[in-house]
Amino acid sequence: MKILGVVCSPRKAGNTEILVTATLQAAADAGAETELVLIAGKKITPCDGCNACLKKGICKIKDDMQTISEQMEKADGIVFGTPVYFCNVTAQAKAIIDRTYPLAFHRKLRGKVAGAAVAAGSLGIGQVFSSLYTFFDLHRMVIAGSATGYGTDKGEVTKEGAGATFGGSALEEARALGRRMVRLATQLEKGKA
Repeated sequence: MKILGVVCSPRKAGNTEILVTATLQAAADAGAETELVLIAGKKITPCDGCNACLKKGICKIKDDMQTISEQMEKADGIVFGTPVYFCNVTAQAKAIIDRTYPLAFHRKLRGKVAGAAVAAGSLGIGQVFSSLYTFFDLHRMVIAGSATGYGTDKGEVTKEGAGATFGGSALEEARALGRRMVRLATQLEKGKA
């Protein structure tokens, strides 16, 4: 079983990466193979709406998204991480969401386990979860839940009380998400047998 973490933050080693890494570590501890993809520094061109992917099943734009699409297809679960930027996902996250259109049209992510890891300064977390859960649902993925971390400076999500629950730990939420993703992926795999 493989769990893929996709960090859609333009900064490296930030709060989103910390949350996704904690999720993947817990998934690895639960027996999964894990892989981390950092979008920072990668070239992901926005979708141009040409619809060529509807015929061939692949996007005609040649950039780093081809590799990411392949990694998503091979994974049993995907934890999608983004910070909140202006009350929604980052531009990088939105570009990836849009570029998965051929995967959605050809049902390549259907039945995969999905999780969200979101870092926020204060506002906008609800809109981000709405966007991500809609993205997962459109792909017919199985949603395992989420992890939330509050903090604007790098590393703030590691502090006690940075989680979504009152006084909760963002890192524990992330670790719980990793364990849930492995448990759910295992149950889904057993159901196929």
